[in-house]
Order: sequence, then structure tokens, then C-alpha cells
Amino acid sequence: FTSARLSNLKRHLKTHSDEKRYLCHLCPKAFRTATLLHNHVNTHTGTKPYKCSECDTAFVTRGELSRHRRYKHTLEKPFKCTICEYSSVEASKMRRHIRSHTGERPYPCDLCSYASKDAYKLKRHMLTHTGEKRYECCVCRARFTQSGTMKIHMLQKHGENVPKHRCPHCSTLISRKSDLSVHLRNLHSYMEEAIKCSACEAVFHERYAFLQHKKTHRGGQRFKCAQCSYPCNQ
Repeated sequence: FTSARLSNLKRHLKTHSDEKRYLCHLCPKAFRTATLLHNHVNTHTGTKPYKCSECDTAFVTRGELSRHRRYKHTLEKPFKCTICEYSSVEASKMRRHIRSHTGERPYPCDLCSYASKDAYKLKRHMLTHTGEKRYECCVCRARFTQSGTMKIHMLQKHGENVPKHRCPHCSTLISRKSDLSVHLRNLHSYMEEAIKCSACEAVFHERYAFLQHKKTHRGGQRFKCAQCSYPCNQ
């Protein structure tokens, strides 16, 4: 990384530090920079300050807005591979693609010999060690450690009843495209008039974020770590 401005270099150096001194007042999470904290708090409040000038969609961060514009409006792919014809909307996807040329696998598992090209695949792999089954079949409620295994199950066990449309904002699967439109309008559209939580001071401009927040007030801290005394709401 190089920059003509010292402030940019200082901001970049923070990405290499493990220090997270910016604490969220609504949950236990902490962040390296004030900007990351601000964006995170917006996910609690439902605030989406970055609005697309070409459609009605709004976003929590400027980066999300930029990606949206490239995917939906400009179709621009500014990140180009120097080895082949591949180009990408996002820098992170280009970094992952370059590893297919170099063979680099910078994300190793601490428990076995597995190593991954990207952090997401390593996180998914770790579920095979913990046994956690976070993916649930929406038809019969069977649970699976990986989304791919769940999809195979749905195709083999439920056939034509498998919902074909996935909500881009949550894990909901819906059979008809018209029903997906209703779901998006009712739960994920930006509301000018915010909803206030009756149990705390949080406010929300998206109904889905409000409903997720309400769960944190039910029955105290429902999730407890099996290896220590740490409890949490989510």
C-alpha cells in the first residue's frame, strides 16, 4: 500500500492492528476505527444514510452503495486481472481470484491441515469441527453445518416444493417472485418514519432490523458459551 497523504497511510495501518478501542454501546462488539463503529451502530438503528440516486434503495455504508451501483446500474468492473481476462466489481473478489493463479491459501485451519483462499470458506470449514448446524431447511426444519448440504437435502427430499427465490437481505427463501417482492416491501424497504423500540432507545428505519432487535429483549441472554461463562443475546 502506498499513498501520497500521511492521513491515508495512518488509516491503512489501523487495518493491520488488532487493537479495537471503539466499543459499541448496544452490543459487545468493538472496532478498529470510529468509521467502522459508526457503520455498525447504523445496523442497530436501521439508519441507511447512503441513498442511491437512480433507485429507491438505501445503504448503511458508502461502500455498499458503490457496490450496488456497479451491480445494478453502471455494470462497471474496475478491477481487472493482469494474468487473464477476468474482471470484478469488488477488490476482494479480485484478490480471491488472483489466488487461483498463485495457489496461495493464506487462511489455515488451526485444528487440521485445511487451508483456504478466503476467510469465508475457512469460517464455513470450522463448522465441521464445532458441529454447529446453522442452516435450517425451511420445509422440514432439518439442520445442517453447510448451506450446500442443505440445498442438496432440499432438492432430494422436497423436490418441487423447494423455494426458488432467496431474499438478498436475510435468509428467507420464497417460492414465488411476486411473494419475494411483497417480502422486500414489507420488511426491507426504507421507512421515512422510524420505529422506536418500546424497551430501549433504539430506533429503526427498516422493519426487519426492528424485529431482529426485539428478539434481544426476550428472555434475557439466551445463548451461553459451553466452554466459559460468556452469555449473549444473538
